[in-house]
Amino acid sequence: MRLFYILPLIMAQLSYATKYVMYLTGQHNVVPSPALVSHITHVELAFMPPSLFNQEDPSEFPLFTDVETVRSQFAPGTKVMVAIGGWGDTEGFSRAAASEGGRDLFARNVGAMVEVTGADGLMVRVGVDIDWEYPGGNGEDYKQISNSEKAWEIEAYPLLLSSIRSALGPSKLMSAAVPGLRRDMLAFTNTTIPLIDSSLDFFNVMTYDLMNRRDNVTKHHTGLTLSSDATDAYLSNGIPAEKANLGFAFYVKWFRTAPNSGCDVHPIGCKTALLEDPLTGGDLGRAGQFAWCDAIPDELQESFGKAMKWGRYDAGGGGTFFWDREEGLFWSWEAEFGIGKKMEEILEQRGLGGVFAWGLGEDGNEWRHLRALNMAYEEYEMRKGTTKDEL
Repeated sequence: MRLFYILPLIMAQLSYATKYVMYLTGQHNVVPSPALVSHITHVELAFMPPSLFNQEDPSEFPLFTDVETVRSQFAPGTKVMVAIGGWGDTEGFSRAAASEGGRDLFARNVGAMVEVTGADGLMVRVGVDIDWEYPGGNGEDYKQISNSEKAWEIEAYPLLLSSIRSALGPSKLMSAAVPGLRRDMLAFTNTTIPLIDSSLDFFNVMTYDLMNRRDNVTKHHTGLTLSSDATDAYLSNGIPAEKANLGFAFYVKWFRTAPNSGCDVHPIGCKTALLEDPLTGGDLGRAGQFAWCDAIPDELQESFGKAMKWGRYDAGGGGTFFWDREEGLFWSWEAEFGIGKKMEEILEQRGLGGVFAWGLGEDGNEWRHLRALNMAYEEYEMRKGTTKDEL
């Protein structure tokens, strides 16, 4: 009789699957064979512009694809969500959040969009690459509009999320991508996170772009140590571990280093060239990134070839890198080996709820990083199942 009551609980635990979220972007709208996407549980379609939802009666809700087409490309039951945002496009969110009426209008239109498109939910992008990337400041325009001028957004952000949640109702999914650097977590404190958490089903912690053009020394843009620090910051501020997803980057980044930078002695932590305009914050063309499926810029081909041939994994920081002495370029990327390490040492040890990657099509046409993430996911699910069997 005792086993009769316990067995359903054990089976419920064994049926639980770690979330496997994948962005599908308009820039790289490519989906591989069904076998390679069979583990994916959620697809985020990126993006819809936030300004659209400030209109009184939007006539349409344009996407680069449609939800039903995407559903047909993934396993039955895969959730399809819409991401609202885009790097530098913050005005729409700020305008909506500034007043109760603005929040209500924005939320009502979001609810209408989800119904019209047939999506399973909403992805509000507030992380490193997107629209309201940094509520409270540190966005692309941080040199034009100071953080003090945006401080009001810290309190307004959870209010906007709450309005959207009310419009969606309890049955639709809602998530947020959140920045991975502590300096950018202005709106994600132990005071605000409980308010934010009440509206969301999960958080995508953007454990990539952890080096960007605002830095002046080299580091891993998606390394194990910095990714652990980002995850721990959110957990300590109140995000439940089971609602936090660990991020992976399906692209490579490069940065120009300074003359006499010291990179020949210490390639991690050496000086970069000036990467952004100190007055405007504009890109000076001394840093960049490209997806694995992209054509390599002509001027970077030789150096990139060296990086792929001689790049190495840094056991101390937990990232793959290469410094090109002749070109003065520092390369940082998510290698297949590092994917498994991040899964084991962050997701597993901290009991996180899932993983996600930016983005699916970016890994074509060889799908090496997707295959590595699939394998790491499978191995983790097997270990988790074995542990629960033993219990």
